Amino acid sequence: MPDLPDVVLWSIPAFVLLTLVELVSYRLHPDEDAAGYEAKDAATSITMGLGSLGTDLLWKIPVVALYTALYAATPLRIETTWWTLPLILLGQDFFYYFSHRGHHVVRLLWACHVVHHSSRRFNLSTALRQPWTSLTSWPFYLPLIACGVHPAALAFCSSVSLVYQFWIHTERIGRLPRPVEFLLNTPSHHRVHHASQGGYLDRNFGGILIVWDRLFGSFAPERERCVYGLTKNITTHNPLRVATHEYAALARDLRAARGWRARAGHLLRGPGWQPPHPAADRLEGPDRLEEPAA
Repeated sequence: MPDLPDVVLWSIPAFVLLTLVELVSYRLHPDEDAAGYEAKDAATSITMGLGSLGTDLLWKIPVVALYTALYAATPLRIETTWWTLPLILLGQDFFYYFSHRGHHVVRLLWACHVVHHSSRRFNLSTALRQPWTSLTSWPFYLPLIACGVHPAALAFCSSVSLVYQFWIHTERIGRLPRPVEFLLNTPSHHRVHHASQGGYLDRNFGGILIVWDRLFGSFAPERERCVYGLTKNITTHNPLRVATHEYAALARDLRAARGWRARAGHLLRGPGWQPPHPAADRLEGPDRLEEPAA
């Protein structure tokens, strides 16, 4: 297993420099149609990013232990070389799509990921707004480890994906040439992903490649100005509340739920799911369990 660099650590100076460049560009050339920067919001995003560096180290301990045990148990091996590493990255990007999609459609997972969508701004500092409870993605990558991918190679490819996705959090870059927009995740595609309009919700989950969204029916092009944030926005800039507000809301719903089916629905259905009204239960029977109309 060759030594692989910590690409996130090496990229931090570039993150800082590019964020400053974008901030200065808004000062020199304001755009009334863009969300731009707001001091408290940017400070919250940066604080969330710094905090995630510490919490990620904590969560990685059990994940690395589990991955290492599975890697030792599988008879398969994919050596990490100059030509297999791009294939491993492709595999990581494929499973990232399903992880990212799952974190939007399962409320327990959304409680972690909602942090990244909680800003009503969209700029490079938004990319740094990362969760502090990121222990929810590891199951999606178990097939790669079972196929013989070394845990360190998976960690490297995940870091590459994270670094790639930094630059797409901007309104200062318009649409790129059509072949690029067709193949790769771009600022245009990711603006749609962060938008809160109904037609844009739960779209464009790709990490590096956007082709997975095209293949699995979750792609939406950018057609109108995006409105960022959540369908029910939070008003706090307190990092601890930003990190935990959806868990608190989920706990309240679980306490108020009547029966295990309702509790399972709150945990495993979409973020907007609510149990059927009792009157609807009497009309349509006890097995009725569906998403409310949008």
